[in-house]
Amino acid sequence: MRRTTSFLEALGRLEGLPIAVVLAVLYVAFIFAAPSVFTGYRIYMSFFQTVPPMLVLAIGLTFVITAGEIDLSFPAVVALSGFVFTWCFQRLGAGWPGFVLGLATGALVGFINGFLVARLRLPSILATLAAQFFWYGVTILVAGGLQIDIAAVVSAPIHTIFVGRLFGIFPLQALWSLGLVVFFWFILNRHRFGQAIMFIGDNAEVARVMGIGVEATRIRLFTLNGALAAFAGLLLTLEINVFYPTQGQGMLLPVMAAVFIGGTSIAGGQGVLVGTFFGMYIIGSLEAGVVATGIGGYWVQLVEGLVMAASVILNIVIGDEGLTALNRAARKWAVPSAPPGEEARGGR
Repeated sequence: MRRTTSFLEALGRLEGLPIAVVLAVLYVAFIFAAPSVFTGYRIYMSFFQTVPPMLVLAIGLTFVITAGEIDLSFPAVVALSGFVFTWCFQRLGAGWPGFVLGLATGALVGFINGFLVARLRLPSILATLAAQFFWYGVTILVAGGLQIDIAAVVSAPIHTIFVGRLFGIFPLQALWSLGLVVFFWFILNRHRFGQAIMFIGDNAEVARVMGIGVEATRIRLFTLNGALAAFAGLLLTLEINVFYPTQGQGMLLPVMAAVFIGGTSIAGGQGVLVGTFFGMYIIGSLEAGVVATGIGGYWVQLVEGLVMAASVILNIVIGDEGLTALNRAARKWAVPSAPPGEEARGGR
């Protein structure tokens, strides 16, 4: 029984375990429901191609929500950074200047958001909602509402580095996004910046008393999220070789869903990047997987909703608190009850 309790304690220390279980069960179900599709490698390469931009967005949003804030402007930054890169590439014929300028543009948008929230005390949901409309409007205006083809970027080194195919098969953007998850996990859990974000999300006033620069940290936080959103936009633009003014639309809800089902607290103070990673692949795989199983199109959203709900419930059941309760029960079962005769002798 001691082995059981120690095993439960070990499980409780595995970050993102519930969502990893959901993802594994989901893929097993897809393999049985559509073996012709999910026993081949192409469908998984498709996921590694399409999910990484949203995963990069989810990394930044995990940080923002951990701090007790929200950012609704990142879809517009995806479009704006894509335009900046496309405009520079068309005029300079080189990708790196546009790439750097695109990242800087996203960071600038994030800095403005952070200034509005931290210095002017605007609620983040209102400030970033206004920013989304504004920057989408700017992008559509400067692009003339037209999409721009940049097929020539395929021959540029920057395309090979960021969205090329390893061994001609594996999309490199999947490795970039995984590397960012690992890097920012250490930032969130092992760096002063990450600890400051968690303290601010738990209680900003207490964090201020502890000497944390709350306003400066929030500005850096939104700036970081803007830069990550710009990087996601650049990955998307490089992959599809086309800029269109509304790119990024439709990403808001899936990215938010991935963060929340991954275990990040909606109230702030706790961020689970490993859960975000698995949650994003759940969200990114659902629609294609459901369609591949032959379920009618009218059922897709219903099944997606059921899987999301199951993810959240499982996160609660076998999360830290659930495993702690199981561990207590296991310890209780492990204590042998004394025979009646011994109890009587003990009473004397």
